[in-house]
Amino acid sequence: MFIMNENDVEYRFGDSGPKYLMKGPRMNFALVQFQAGQDFKAHYHNIMEENFFILSGEVDIVVDGKVNHMTPGQLIHIEPGEIHYVINNYDGPVKMVSTLAPFQEVDKVDVEDYKY
Repeated sequence: MFIMNENDVEYRFGDSGPKYLMKGPRMNFALVQFQAGQDFKAHYHNIMEENFFILSGEVDIVVDGKVNHMTPGQLIHIEPGEIHYVINNYDGPVKMVSTLAPFQEVDKVDVEDYKY
C-alpha cells in the first residue's frame, strides 16, 4: 500500500501534460491538465488501453480521426492501436484522470504529421 498526494508531483510540461501518481506495476494512474490551446502529440499504444475521465473543463479527444468533445463527468476508453490526439480548443484549462493498463515500460508510438 502507498498514499500519494498530487501536490508532491509536477506536470510533465510545467502547467500541463500528465502528472503520474503511479507508474506500474500493473497500471499507470495520472492527472492530466491542458491549458487553452495546448495539445498532446498523436500516438497509440500497442498493448495498453487508456481511459480519460474529465474532472473539469472541456477538451477534444480525437480517436482514429473522430473528434470527441468531452465534458466533466464523461469517460472515454481507447483501445490498443487506436490513434489518439488530445487538444484543448476551449477558453479554460481541462483536468482529467488518465489510466493505462496493463503496465508496459515502453508502449507509446508517436504518429508524425497527424491530421484530423
